[in-house]
Amino acid sequence: MRTGEPLPAVGEVLAALATGQWHWSTATGQVTVDAEAARLLGLPAEQATLRESQVRARLHPVDWNEIAGVIQLAVAEDTLGEVRVRIMDERGEVVRVTRSRFKPGFDPEKRSYEVIGTLQEVTEPTPGTPAGRRAVTGDWRRSREAFLLDAGRALAEARSTAEVLRVAAGLSMPGFSPDGLAVFGVSGDRLTIIGHHGHQPGEEDPFTHMALDTDYPAAEVVRTGRAVYLSTPEQYRARYPLTWPLAAHFGRRSWAFLPLTVAGRTMGAWMAAFTYPVAFTPDERSVLTTVARMLAQALSRAGAAETQRELTDGLQRSMMPTLGPREIPGMRVAARYVPTGGGLQVGGDWYDMIPLPGGTSRAASGGGRFALVIGDVQGHDVRAAGLMGQLRIALRAYASEGHRPDAVLSRASRFLHGMTDDGPDSADLRFATCLYVEVDPAAATLDIARAGHPDPAIRMADGTVLTRPTAGGLPLGIDPDADYPTTRLTLEPGETMLLCTDGLIETGGHDLETGWKRIRSILEEHDGDLEQLADALLQAVHGPSSHHTTGPLADRREDDIAVLLLGRAGGGGHGDTTVVGPTVRRTVLTVAQAEPERVAIGRQQLRELLHDWASPDQVDSAVLLLSEMLTNVLVHTDADALLLAEVHSGPDGRRMRVEVTDTSDDLPHKRRPGELASSGRGLMLIELLADAWGVDPRGEGKSIWFELTEPEGTVPQTP
Repeated sequence: MRTGEPLPAVGEVLAALATGQWHWSTATGQVTVDAEAARLLGLPAEQATLRESQVRARLHPVDWNEIAGVIQLAVAEDTLGEVRVRIMDERGEVVRVTRSRFKPGFDPEKRSYEVIGTLQEVTEPTPGTPAGRRAVTGDWRRSREAFLLDAGRALAEARSTAEVLRVAAGLSMPGFSPDGLAVFGVSGDRLTIIGHHGHQPGEEDPFTHMALDTDYPAAEVVRTGRAVYLSTPEQYRARYPLTWPLAAHFGRRSWAFLPLTVAGRTMGAWMAAFTYPVAFTPDERSVLTTVARMLAQALSRAGAAETQRELTDGLQRSMMPTLGPREIPGMRVAARYVPTGGGLQVGGDWYDMIPLPGGTSRAASGGGRFALVIGDVQGHDVRAAGLMGQLRIALRAYASEGHRPDAVLSRASRFLHGMTDDGPDSADLRFATCLYVEVDPAAATLDIARAGHPDPAIRMADGTVLTRPTAGGLPLGIDPDADYPTTRLTLEPGETMLLCTDGLIETGGHDLETGWKRIRSILEEHDGDLEQLADALLQAVHGPSSHHTTGPLADRREDDIAVLLLGRAGGGGHGDTTVVGPTVRRTVLTVAQAEPERVAIGRQQLRELLHDWASPDQVDSAVLLLSEMLTNVLVHTDADALLLAEVHSGPDGRRMRVEVTDTSDDLPHKRRPGELASSGRGLMLIELLADAWGVDPRGEGKSIWFELTEPEGTVPQTP
């Protein structure tokens, strides 16, 4: 350059130094690169504006995550950032290593980063060579500590032997990384292969079931508990001439065999093989030894957990029943059970299906009466599981004696109280919630007794879901003299009843209200058969499951889950629990004089029944009129009120009919209440708001009803 000539542009200088420039804006999600940076990324050598995803696809995933962390640190410390970035090709292989230096800025209003940096290719020395070790000497300690921290965390999180082996295969040690791994176990006096990586299937056969007295490095490590390091093939051949031919054809240059020791006992050996010479310096041996210790601990934990899961799975399976006649003419039953995660994985949730007297002769063909039971014993330990098994047997015995649902639960409560009551100072008093349903398939009636358990839910033929309030008593075991009133429901064609324990409702941080909303949406949207619906309920909580789920899925669970589904055919054939184009959906509720709080339940039931009604104003009117009708019965008579609400669908649209019946003969009449009167407005409101209404005398008592017609041309509400 001659004196007086203008200085070249920065980009020209950087290009002459084979250095590219890039600019990343997290606000727009775009990365601008010049021609050199594009070339280094493996793209056409021309300036371009790329999406973050396009750049991310060219970088090693670990390096992309590291960039984000370095940017945040550089902003916090107001310094330059620097990272090494591996560039990948379309096949996911590293094609070059680059160094990027950058200066990030942070916009607190947009909460976004603006990063301007350079990109330059660096030459990596061959791993394992003196130059390669010198290249990492400066930051060896930091790299080693970071590697061991990441490796320890990953191995600690592995829940099974397969996961431990996958983590071990993915370890990338600082400055040297093996390309072949094998984990040996011990069975009697022979070696076994627990797992391997970097070898073709079948290549492990010569090493499987090798005697421990064989002249082989892994066998010597297991016998002596001391590591073996072989830096060259010559060392291997000279020290182990008999087994060298088995290892020669793999083409490796260095080997490390380390003991897997737990509590002073050598449980196996770990082999790390390298395609380049490794001297195994003290630092390298230290890293390998530490990894071997963590690997041994992880394998020991995984093995113990798998053994425990197998044991408890067998225990739980032996306690859980088979459903017996799962297909009854006109009905079907499906069930699922998933134990809690962590610990011993046995809990107190259970379900059962019990043939009842009077239908025993028809049980084989599925025509007799039967009972469905679901419950939850307090606790998640062996005692809870034991009490669950005893309580289940007692319930079967009481049901088989022919007792009605209320008597079955009363006897069961007395039984559990006697089992757990060790005196007033007992610290281990247990109780159990339970829902007992006696099913008569011929009449499609359900007689339900409830002991502190969540109410059942009914999915109607058109997908509308209602929780069915049922009378109930205290959980079993609290009061030996507790009463359990019975509620009768009718399962209409195409309807499905859901019984579940609170684990299904509350898992995932939900409470009873939000949990029911989640379950309701699943029930409303599902269009498969009963078995698929049972799977969908569990998948929505914790992912794919099966009839009896254990293992990693169960480990993430906060509580046991038991689910029972009973469906009535809707005209689509045997076992079909769906129906197309329903004409009527209804809800029925009794409000006793001593239970005025059930008026609020009636209002909620009506709102749920009208969840897709087109006019919200009409829904509000219907709820208001229902409240007036129920309150009128409770205030002006000594009788209980029976609510029947229906939605009729037809070619002319939809019509709702709400009817309240009582046994009083006193007919209501319209009055003109004064301005300050507290009553007398009921019939005036009905006449004003309803499309049609009336009062009908009955043989004993009367019924008052009103009807509303859905406006034409309106769009139904979104549930």
